[in-house]
Amino acid sequence: MRNILFAISGPSGVGKGTLVKRILSENDNLALSISCTSRKPRRGEENGREYYFVSREEFQQRISENDFLEYDEHFGNYYGTPKSFVLEQLKDKSVILEIDVVGALHAKELMLGECRTVLIMVVPPDFDTLRSRLTGRSSETEEEMLTRMERVKYELSMQDKYDYIVVNDDLNEAKERLLNIIDQEIIREGDKI
Repeated sequence: MRNILFAISGPSGVGKGTLVKRILSENDNLALSISCTSRKPRRGEENGREYYFVSREEFQQRISENDFLEYDEHFGNYYGTPKSFVLEQLKDKSVILEIDVVGALHAKELMLGECRTVLIMVVPPDFDTLRSRLTGRSSETEEEMLTRMERVKYELSMQDKYDYIVVNDDLNEAKERLLNIIDQEIIREGDKI
């Protein structure tokens, strides 16, 4: 059976991280892609668990070798999804990539010919619910919140490029919908062999 890359995206605060953790705890046939970063580990983080921590020089070398499905630089540090890691994981399991919209579309393009990539977007029941979740965090200034909400609008405008949309109005129901999509796609891929 050929394994599948599942790219799961959604705006900040929609609950995709929580959903991914729950899905992985219930399905042993899935692996989580682990990103690389050039930033230093924070207290409690372990290399190979939260991120692969590499030097800035090593990250740049891997960029030159085209070893990233996607990468970006934030606040002076690189973050990216190593293609070599994803391909290695795909030998044994289907892989979940929790990623932003731009990265998901880029990853799908780069993985053509390697494996099938299924794009799943997790969305809030409505814009006001998401705004309430984000403002409830009280971790950002008003200006930062406005910038984030513009990003949310952009991400939600890309829904038509995704294979599936899952509304996270109830965490357990959204988890079940995601698991059903993943199971159906894996069965469909198995039927092609």
